[in-house]
Amino acid sequence: MNIEEMRDQFVQWYGERGDGAVPQPDQWARILGRPPEDPVTLINFFKFRDLADYGDGEEGTTGQAAFEKYTAVSIPSMARAGGTFLMVAPFEATLIGPEEDWDLVAVGSYPNLQAFLDLYRDEAYRAAFRHRSAACARQKVLIAAA
Repeated sequence: MNIEEMRDQFVQWYGERGDGAVPQPDQWARILGRPPEDPVTLINFFKFRDLADYGDGEEGTTGQAAFEKYTAVSIPSMARAGGTFLMVAPFEATLIGPEEDWDLVAVGSYPNLQAFLDLYRDEAYRAAFRHRSAACARQKVLIAAA
């Protein structure tokens, strides 16, 4: 499968939304075009909603509780794929640059592109990703080069 076909597969699985809840097609293409042997390190910033928003009428859970549903599946899925967390901690403050307000910061690392892609291909992870989207008012994920 070439990069465009893989990108299209991930867009089909995760959707294409303009609200920052999922990678956009150009973002998928960017990570898919990385050297396959290079490690992938992601710096995640999460801001939780007071109440989760599933967009389908599902109600009654906090953003934090929805995120916990996501992590109950994503943490073991990440380990199966070969990834590991380097750090997970509450956001404290901005030191340099514009002030930002986040709830949680997580730094995850994968030994190579295949391990990263294995996570996003995992059916259980794909099913749980809806809880992440419902939980987060906003999120930012940065890729750090090896």
